[in-house]
Amino acid sequence: MARILSGLPETARELLLRTNWGSLQHAYGSAEDVPGSLCALVDEDPEIRSKALAALDMGVLHQGSLYTVTAPAALFVAAILEHPISLAEHGGHFPWDDGPPRSLRAALLVWLGQVAESATYGEDPMRARTDWQWVPWHDETRREHDPEELAALHACRGIRPTLYDAVEPFLSSPDPHVREAALGAAVQFLFAPGLADRIPRAARLLQARLGDAAGRRERASVARALGVWGVDTSDLLADSDPAVRVCAALGPAHADRPRVLAVLLDALRDPRTTDGWFPEPLPGLDGWFRFTVLRSALALAETFEEVAPVAVTIVAAGGMSIIDYECGPILFRAFAGGYDPAHPLTLAQRDLLRAFVDTDEATASVAGNVLWFRAAGLPENREGIAALL
Repeated sequence: MARILSGLPETARELLLRTNWGSLQHAYGSAEDVPGSLCALVDEDPEIRSKALAALDMGVLHQGSLYTVTAPAALFVAAILEHPISLAEHGGHFPWDDGPPRSLRAALLVWLGQVAESATYGEDPMRARTDWQWVPWHDETRREHDPEELAALHACRGIRPTLYDAVEPFLSSPDPHVREAALGAAVQFLFAPGLADRIPRAARLLQARLGDAAGRRERASVARALGVWGVDTSDLLADSDPAVRVCAALGPAHADRPRVLAVLLDALRDPRTTDGWFPEPLPGLDGWFRFTVLRSALALAETFEEVAPVAVTIVAAGGMSIIDYECGPILFRAFAGGYDPAHPLTLAQRDLLRAFVDTDEATASVAGNVLWFRAAGLPENREGIAALL
């Protein structure tokens, strides 16, 4: 331990020594064991480093939950990003961690991005409905926190400037895995209202990587980051790569809304090709890429009629595994204000409900979407929908 302490950056060493770890909590109780795990991150034994990173995932940020120990642990991680051992290859500790080999630095950057994402919960209700997956029975923006949870949340929000400043230099790293991990973290950090002043500099760093030498994945990731930060990406809507065009259309606001919506809908007309662009999700995204494209299109459409042809085709294709990512959100968008029996169904609404009814026997499209139908104020079974039609 003494050898490791002497090799730590001064900031990390002081943080480790001055923090009262025993007064803090992680997912399994007292955080008095956390200093050992943090020091193990820079151990020369790769197996020990891997287990230490797993301890961060399981205890300090368990399933995205924040604890009173999360903020000081994140500050320590940020302080060791430049440590020489961070260049060593990181071996996955979990059975599902089967991605490409990457450095410990990349793994730590990914973890910091997860901290940043957790710190944004409830901060922007509109983002919760568009950029994240939302389902009618599980809304993260409405969670109630106990005092300790609130303290952990505010502590993590308070250190975001420091964490981001540690992440930003790696946006220009020569290691593509590190650049991608840094970009994924930066996207999450710069959602914070207090970090808006960092966006212009970050945008300049990213725009320098949009040249033809960069591959599709990196150019598309940059286009998405710029878009979600509100940077003008209109020039990228005409990019020669359709994946880059779509990622440039994922931002929350655009001057040319019809053009942007057309780009998104074009991608949804050929979902298999769209999914094939990124077999491994881009930084900050989960699931098949078409899910993100659909959420953006539904949020951007001013009326359901604008997206109805594509939406009806998606529902008609069926599929139990995509209820909460496609069929459910489509239904909720079609009946955004809830079904009102006093008003007749529109043609687009009728076409959508007919698609649900016609595919129900084969795919249980109505039965599997009961909670979504309930949230929309509609009958909750095939017979009720058929009678309504």
